[in-house]
Amino acid sequence: MAARILLVDDEPDIQLIGQTTLELGADHEVLVADTGADALALAAAGHFDVVLLDFQLPDMHGPDVLRALRQVPGHAQTPVIFVTGRTRPEDVAQLRALGAAGVIAKPFDPMTLCADVARLAGIR
Repeated sequence: MAARILLVDDEPDIQLIGQTTLELGADHEVLVADTGADALALAAAGHFDVVLLDFQLPDMHGPDVLRALRQVPGHAQTPVIFVTGRTRPEDVAQLRALGAAGVIAKPFDPMTLCADVARLAGIR
């Protein structure tokens, strides 16, 4: 069964490549938000199986979005995967300590994105 994914990133290229890869590669439904506020509004309006979240957004830091997402009804346990250039071991450890399911390095490889998301979020 395809997953419903929220992709939160303010870079149009990342949005396009991520959405296209996930929709065509695994038939997932992907909604896109380019700010933290938009992401939280979409989460409040519906369920997502996983959230792919950039660290630096125009209006909020990704960790702040993650904390706020945990307060949205139905999203206390939604897997959140950071898609970021911050991939030093100490950065990854900090994001995991906040409750992230994992980190995918940016720029990501479109050929492995579906498998990486499935592995980290526990979806097919």
